[in-house]
Amino acid sequence: MPHASTPAVAGWFTGEGDGFRLLGTRCASCASVFFPREDTHCRNPHCAGGALEETPLSRRGRIWSYTDSRYRPPSPYVSNPELPWDPYALIAVELEAERMVVLGQAAPGVTVADLTVGMEVEVVPGVLHEDTETTWTTWHWRPTGVTA
Repeated sequence: MPHASTPAVAGWFTGEGDGFRLLGTRCASCASVFFPREDTHCRNPHCAGGALEETPLSRRGRIWSYTDSRYRPPSPYVSNPELPWDPYALIAVELEAERMVVLGQAAPGVTVADLTVGMEVEVVPGVLHEDTETTWTTWHWRPTGVTA
């Protein structure tokens, strides 16, 4: 029986394959873009505020910084404390058009040894956790040109 696929955070991303996108919001008054999305008010302190519209963000960007996670993070991250901890790379990416920095995990198999500041990466669908009934989905960053 297949698992139900459920976003770890609803409304932060959409699509599959080349159509996968992070979702932000844009203020109709000042054109400021926000991620995580903002659905209540414009966060720009110089803006009187306007309607907030959902907007897909750039698929690509450049690595602004990166590190590896050598500790088991707290909730809501889910992991089995009985199993050894496997480090993973965290990447801060400056999005191509928005010029904002978004943090996320590297795609499986990508380590800090594979990364350099300024390297082009793209957002791809990822899995945060799977249990017997649900696959909790998220986003990952993957160097462009890598298909695994």
